[in-house]
Amino acid sequence: MQIIGGIIVILAFAAIIKKYETRMVLFGSGLLMCVIGGVPDTAITTFSKQMVHNSLVPTICTVMGFSYVMKLTECDRHLVSSISGVLKKSKIFLIPLAFLLTWWINIAIPSAAGCAAAVGSILIPTLMAAGVHPAMAASVVLAGTWGSAISPGTSHNPFVADLAGVDVMTVIMNEAPAAIITSLICIAVLTAVAVVRKEGPSEERAQAYMVSGEESAASQEFKVNPLKALVPLVPLVLLILGSKQVAVLPLVSVPMAMISGVLLGLLVTLTNPQEATKKFFEGMGNAYGSVVGLIVAAAVFTAGMKAMGLTDALINVMKGSESIAQVAGAFGPFIIAIISGSGDAAALAFNGAITPHAADFGMTIMNLGSLAQMTGAIGRSMSPVAGAAIVCAGLAKVSPMEMTKRNALPMLASVIAFMVLFG
Repeated sequence: MQIIGGIIVILAFAAIIKKYETRMVLFGSGLLMCVIGGVPDTAITTFSKQMVHNSLVPTICTVMGFSYVMKLTECDRHLVSSISGVLKKSKIFLIPLAFLLTWWINIAIPSAAGCAAAVGSILIPTLMAAGVHPAMAASVVLAGTWGSAISPGTSHNPFVADLAGVDVMTVIMNEAPAAIITSLICIAVLTAVAVVRKEGPSEERAQAYMVSGEESAASQEFKVNPLKALVPLVPLVLLILGSKQVAVLPLVSVPMAMISGVLLGLLVTLTNPQEATKKFFEGMGNAYGSVVGLIVAAAVFTAGMKAMGLTDALINVMKGSESIAQVAGAFGPFIIAIISGSGDAAALAFNGAITPHAADFGMTIMNLGSLAQMTGAIGRSMSPVAGAAIVCAGLAKVSPMEMTKRNALPMLASVIAFMVLFG
């Protein structure tokens, strides 16, 4: 049974890497394993239970709804534009600042591809205008798109919080110090790569770029409204001030923070409430179909693994060895994310099957769960087939593989750093 189950799991991840529909692959293989394991009803019960999860569904859907409204009101563009002005005055720190800006904005705009489009459309031309090599400019923005790993809007933090029996801000506060330290390591290595390759700011490249006239007139004429720029940050501020750790405000839930942000956005921008409402629910629907749908399919997959005895077998192999669990939690999602362009499937499967048993390996659920989801996001930030990579490549007019070459060392260093910090 375990051998058959192992073959099905390998074939499932091979299919995901080959770009077959991830939800279909995870649900189909999970259902097959449940049938072979003699518990077909478990697959359907798991499916139904996850569809109406009382904490994951409201959190993920309201975050995406908020994101859609921010795009409609252009508040996200005002935020990015307001910060990008800092870059033009700090050429010596251009690459580190560009990474940090992308990383922190990605917390407010948790979609990697969405952040790459919003931030990249402004920062990549800004970097190129300062003489940064186009491939390096795109690589810096792509590298920063794992900042969402400490966002309440990513699907993984609520998932890990549910496993650990804590609120989502407790998980984020636990992983944030390690994530910030790792981001600084990532910056250092990425900057070193730019220096060695001589792809940092260059007057010669800057003049060539300006002569080419590629900087759009629209980006030059855009006027930032400070109030609009602050709106995307409001939910994050509310969640931090209302968390159990800070407790300046009464406890603030993710849906409350996001809806407050939407209402404030309507007041600041005077957007038509009907249009905003349509966008909010469109975002919620998209989140349910894509993100929640993936969580549901991954839950069926892990139920199938358990039915085939694979989960118990993996736990027995890892039991008593924290190092094995750390390596599996770090490099499993990392490698699959690089190849497939998404760290979600691998991280959700690992966290669903293995992370609940973290105590058996001498680790906590929060640390092991965070390690798996962080390294999956980091792997996606160097994948040539990730949606964010394709967006950045298009903006810089370079091959996605050129970004993978430049981000390989920084991302590998980041994964190793997380293993050490969560050890």
